[in-house]
Order: sequence, then C-alpha cells, then structure tokens
Amino acid sequence: MSLTETAQPFADANPIAKMSSPPRIVSYVRISTGDQNSELQHRDLRDSAARMGREISHVYEDTTSGAKARRPGLDQLMTDARARTFDVVLVWKLDRFGRNLLHCLSCIEELQELGIRFIAITQGLDVDRHNPASKFLLHVLAAAAEFERSLILERTAAGKARYRQDYEQGLVGKTVHSRSGRDLPPHRPKKIFNRDNVLKLRAQGLSLRKIAERLGIGLGTVVRSLHERSKSS
Repeated sequence: MSLTETAQPFADANPIAKMSSPPRIVSYVRISTGDQNSELQHRDLRDSAARMGREISHVYEDTTSGAKARRPGLDQLMTDARARTFDVVLVWKLDRFGRNLLHCLSCIEELQELGIRFIAITQGLDVDRHNPASKFLLHVLAAAAEFERSLILERTAAGKARYRQDYEQGLVGKTVHSRSGRDLPPHRPKKIFNRDNVLKLRAQGLSLRKIAERLGIGLGTVVRSLHERSKSS
C-alpha cells in the first residue's frame, strides 16, 4: 500500500473490533501558525473513528510550525501513552505528527512497543501488529528517515566547515557568531561507546528512543550505528 493513498474504512477486517473491551481512541491535530482552521482534520478524524464504530475520547492539539521542537500537545500524548490511557492514535497525516521523519518513526515505534495502534488516516498507514504490511511500512519509514538524516548530516558538516574556517580567520566573535552565541572553538570531543550494545538492545526489541536513553547517546547516533553495522554485515 502506498503511503500517499487515501485511507480506506478501517471497520472491515479490523482486529481492534475483536478486542474484549472497546478500544479507547484519541486523535492528534496540528496546525501551523499560518493556518486558520483545523476543522478539516477534526472532521476526517471523527469520521474515521466512526467507521471503526467508536468515538474519539480526547483530542491532543498543537498550533505550531512543523520544525518547532516544543509541542505540548504531542508531549502530553506520549506521556499519556506511557500510562496506557488509550489504545489507538489517529492522525491526519504523518507530517502533522512528528517534528521530522526520524522523530516520527521513534514515536511510532514507542507506541507500538506500548501496544498502541497508530493510524495516519489520509495516507493508508495503519501500524498494526496483525497487519502483514506493518513491518514493511516501518522499514520504508526507517529508510526515509535514514535519507533525511543523511541530508541533515551533510548540511551540518558544511556548516561546521564554514564555522571552522571563520574561526581560523578570526571572524568568530567579531563579524560571525555561533547560533548559541557562545562562539566556542569548532571542535567537540566524540562520545565513546560500544556500538555492539546498540545491536544487542535492538535485538532485544527496544525502540530507537529507548536504546538512545539506555546508552546516553543521541537518536541519530543509534540510527547511524545500526546503518553502519547493517552495511558491514
């Protein structure tokens, strides 16, 4: 199933409908600061829940641009997910959910680990353990996240090279300043850790975010370590 296909009704062959207790469904809505109305998202999400024979019990909502790191609504959703206050999350599109694809994948994996079903209703993405296409879709997302990470690394490397050149020319602190405003030297010691531990924790079924928290490293480092080991093997 293509990620760009329009979602079909989920009531047919729906494993959630076979649960002994009714699923608790919530939705997440994000509009950018330039948007005037979120009613389209709300309406489509309500209709999708109705096709599942349920109503949305709670709506988490943020008004912010996609690049903003702070999202109180999404943060509260993930907190409530860890407390298992709901069973299904409905979103309109993937780009409404995560800050970027890597963050989106991390959140989806954590929801899966918690036994919570994630559905992007307008893209036909239904991450369900009973769905044979679920693992394939996650692999597609992981590949796209790796591509996105590579682009970020490329831009970061170019920025560091330019900052290093400006620092060597004595421009930093005068006409050039770092984003933090601290104007520190461009070099930073690398964090040393055992990359085999990343593979071991992944084999145990831990999500990318859990591995990063367990080892005290960044999420991008986890993805890069897995990617490098997969190429070497």
